Amino acid sequence: MVRATHMKTSERKRGFAAMDPDKQRAIASKGGKAAHDHGKGHVWTSEEARAAGRKGGKAVSADRAHMAALGRLGGQRRHHPAKASTAAAVEDQDP
Repeated sequence: MVRATHMKTSERKRGFAAMDPDKQRAIASKGGKAAHDHGKGHVWTSEEARAAGRKGGKAVSADRAHMAALGRLGGQRRHHPAKASTAAAVEDQDP
């Protein structure tokens, strides 16, 4: 077995994350189907889905810096479409 010596163990993907995306999807699909077959799968009512979306929206919008960055990026893409893709690439690199 040949190991990559330039990568630390913590940087390499392992287990499920290292699999091909199609294989991950197939495994996840089997798990979801099995849960529903056993009556353990959750089915959202429209009210539950609405409440969950509201809760997630409140959590995201509470982070003012994040919302400002989204607005800034949207403005850049609206007014300078070619430059926006470069700006997005730079923002994606920030921690």
